[in-house]
Amino acid sequence: MSERLEDIAARMLASGKGILAADESTGTIKKRLDSIGVESTEDTRRDYREMLFRAEEGMKNHISGVILYDETLRQKARDGTPLAKVIADSGAVPGIKVDKGAKPLAGFPGETITEGLDGLRERLAEYYELGARFAKWRGVISISDDLPSWGAVKQNAQALARYAALCQEAGIVPIVEPEVLMDGKPGDHSIDRCYDVTEWVLKTVFAELYDARVLLEGMVLKPNMVIDGKNARKASREEVAEKTVRCLKATVPAAVPGIAFLSGGQSDEEATAHLSAMNAGHDTPWTLTFSYGRALQAAALKAWGGKQENVAAGQRAFAHRARMNGLAARGDWKEALEKAA
Repeated sequence: MSERLEDIAARMLASGKGILAADESTGTIKKRLDSIGVESTEDTRRDYREMLFRAEEGMKNHISGVILYDETLRQKARDGTPLAKVIADSGAVPGIKVDKGAKPLAGFPGETITEGLDGLRERLAEYYELGARFAKWRGVISISDDLPSWGAVKQNAQALARYAALCQEAGIVPIVEPEVLMDGKPGDHSIDRCYDVTEWVLKTVFAELYDARVLLEGMVLKPNMVIDGKNARKASREEVAEKTVRCLKATVPAAVPGIAFLSGGQSDEEATAHLSAMNAGHDTPWTLTFSYGRALQAAALKAWGGKQENVAAGQRAFAHRARMNGLAARGDWKEALEKAA
């Protein structure tokens, strides 16, 4: 008897924990490793990720799930243990990114559609065998004065819904990630413009999920926060928190068990502060937590620097960020805690 989708989702949304996004494609992880002067090979990528997954304090106490890239789900740790098992042994749920990336949307200049639906049913069956119990698919929505177009919003929402239905058929919880880009071009949009676009996108996504007969209790939403563009930043933390929660209440059914935000272009500390402000100041029907990549990893990557003797330092840096975000997921984060560390 396989585990119920609702039960897997509940494990992914455990109180005071969040999801580590370690699903960087080979190209993206190469950029990260380049930044510390480490050559990107199958072994260095494995060593870096194994360092994170074996960061016992951070993983056991603050991480409920880890999103992996195809290569990583198949890899074994240095001692021969499959990395998916290392993650499961820490108490977190192993997951997998299944989309094939955002490609230019034909006929819609400046907009993209996420590919990867072809053959997805078969891939999900294999990923299930490899230990994955949730998946992720990211739809990327450009924002400016005249974007997005209805065509791009509609097609990305349909793809997310078809992906989600296939996941649930396979016994895998879908993370549905429609991201309105904070750091897209030109990046000078106001927070109110972001609110309007995010509201429109989420309403469309949930209409499509309903039409595709997706079980809302067995999914997790991974949206952007409602925030001004990266070249126009002036909204306070309270305003970001208030507008994000208001937008979600207007669009996300209470049946959805939880929302795990992406950090999308925010600094480590900003992403933590915004999440904490939402949890401290607002009552919501869903668990609000984090699903961060760079905002959980940047400090650890730097501390590790590709050296075996720095593994413990990298793990401490990771544990600190994981703990800060774990506190934010309960609304208990304070700026003074960053200084103390």
